[in-house]
Amino acid sequence: FGIVGPNWLTSPDWSKPSLVLWSLWGIGGGMIIYLAGLQGIPQTLYEAAAIDGAGALRCFWKITIPLISPTILFVVIMGIIGSFQIFTPVFLLGSANYGLAAAGPMDSLLFWVVYIYNQGFFYFRMGYASAIAWLLFMLLVVLTLIQFRLAGRWVYYEDEAAIR
Repeated sequence: FGIVGPNWLTSPDWSKPSLVLWSLWGIGGGMIIYLAGLQGIPQTLYEAAAIDGAGALRCFWKITIPLISPTILFVVIMGIIGSFQIFTPVFLLGSANYGLAAAGPMDSLLFWVVYIYNQGFFYFRMGYASAIAWLLFMLLVVLTLIQFRLAGRWVYYEDEAAIR
């Protein structure tokens, strides 16, 4: 057709968008978790809200969001942990054109886990790679604890006494 596409794997400008497109397949897992959370909401709450004259938007903000807020918290925490541990797509996209230890064009796909892998298995600096892995672990623990602390403000639990 005469249309020249972008250099998805060889351009530093297009390597991250191609990684995002690759990672879209993972949305299904989160959707199943959200669906399970939505199915746990009693239908009687919506019926009572309809009798009281609440519209769809009010039901969404006052019933649905508060009752699936623990599910939202879980998906957010797992998403942040997963985003710090992205390896396989980066390794496959980066090493396709640039060799074993590459992280994409001009290191545009150099994430924590790829850096740890490169240090440990390409440069054979196992101690340094282990130290960086521990730093990543501690960073994720701190981020998770911050999320749990902030979650007390916006996550709704039916029985607060059972949580504490």
